[in-house]
Amino acid sequence: MTAGSSWCDQLDLLIRARTALIWIRSNEEARVEALLTQTATRLQHQLGCWDFIDGLQGVLNVEGLGSRQPMAVLQWLRDLDSSRPTLLLVKDFHRFCDDPGIARMLRNLQQALRSTAHTLVLCSGSWSPPTDLDETLTLLDLPLPDTDELRGLLNTISLSSGTPLEPTVLEELTQACSGLSEQRVRQVAARALARRGQLGPADLEEVLEEKRQSIARSEVLEFCVTDSGTEAIGGLEALKDWLQQRHRAFSNEARRFGLPMPRGVLLVGPQGTGKSLTAKAIARSWSMPLLRLDVGRLFAGLVGASEARTRETIQRAEAMAPCVLWIDEIDKGFGGDGRSDGGTSQRVLASVLTWMAEKQSPVFVVATANGVDQLPPELLRKGRFDEIFLLDLPSMEERRSILNLHLNRRRPGLQLPLDTVISRCEGFSGAELEQTVIEAMHLAFAEGRELKETDLIRAASQLIPLSRTAREQLEALQAWASSGRARPASIAGRKEA
Repeated sequence: MTAGSSWCDQLDLLIRARTALIWIRSNEEARVEALLTQTATRLQHQLGCWDFIDGLQGVLNVEGLGSRQPMAVLQWLRDLDSSRPTLLLVKDFHRFCDDPGIARMLRNLQQALRSTAHTLVLCSGSWSPPTDLDETLTLLDLPLPDTDELRGLLNTISLSSGTPLEPTVLEELTQACSGLSEQRVRQVAARALARRGQLGPADLEEVLEEKRQSIARSEVLEFCVTDSGTEAIGGLEALKDWLQQRHRAFSNEARRFGLPMPRGVLLVGPQGTGKSLTAKAIARSWSMPLLRLDVGRLFAGLVGASEARTRETIQRAEAMAPCVLWIDEIDKGFGGDGRSDGGTSQRVLASVLTWMAEKQSPVFVVATANGVDQLPPELLRKGRFDEIFLLDLPSMEERRSILNLHLNRRRPGLQLPLDTVISRCEGFSGAELEQTVIEAMHLAFAEGRELKETDLIRAASQLIPLSRTAREQLEALQAWASSGRARPASIAGRKEA
């Protein structure tokens, strides 16, 4: 099994160019060692591995050298005869780089190793190197396993178990495992073999659970379970039609037609108009996993940590592709003054925007915002999203549809006249219409009888909608959208019949 050829070629080129110090950014230590073993074979180098406990391993006559002595292994590499080109992988070495002596030795090695064919390779995940090592280290990101790697790994495991996978099952498991590290895939396979003695379609749910746990460990992304598709949304017909078109654009036929991969959509509107529900419904209707990004968690306390978390989040989302990435309340995450945090939010936003503009992976970004007054102009510029939609307060027919949806969900088969209720609910959002139904059911249940029209009317009269308490903000948002900066999500708009 080999990594993507482009990554291996890049690593080979760095070594042949006598790059002295390479930092492979990855938490998959065993996978990095396996890839370096293949690289050493291709380039006819010897490979040595060092860690703090066992010292140097893999090099004859010096086994165990440098145990608990990181400086000693650096000195050994510096003094090593250049007649035998060597790759030295040092594990957990980033923990020692804050030591002035180690940092000085690494800078000296950068010069000393240029006259040899030796290369020092550091392997670590999230790390902010000391500033005096910035020009010394050459960074090489190791992406999560691609489709070919996962297919080869699963095929190897199934063959070793004595029960080869059918081609269709192999492809299903390969796609399901996208976004998992090699170690996680091996753990899923080990549990399957311990339980049933073979891999098979029954392991798909196990893979999904492993993905949930993997995303949960990221602290920034959340794996959301979706229950209903766009059919559970009342109204918003223009948005639904647009989403159906964009879904088709993910197909191979669309690539052959010359269409680019869809970028995403920005949903703007007052609270309770269905933005979050739409994000969940898109993922369900398109049969894609939904990843929710908490922008606030991107901003860590350490210098450089926010940018590192952003890179990790983007990498994880791309590895899970095809998927829907939901950036909830993006106006709160990127709407502040960038000067108050030393420019961190602006750098993170720039990274996200650059990725959105250049990405080739099938990651569909759904960003939601309650308002646009705090959103940076560069986020609203054409080309960042495929389209910007305004989710306004529902029209009369949309209110009817929303009320029917909630009534059918909670009291299936119950038929009630709704004309009076609909007229009394003008200016209500979808969430407020749902609350009207729930409050009416409380009234009926407290009196021990079936729900009636009068209960709905009474509940509606008791609720003060947001359109009255925040009228100025709503009117400003509608004026902004009507100037051509956003498309209405509803075909009927807000015209009353």
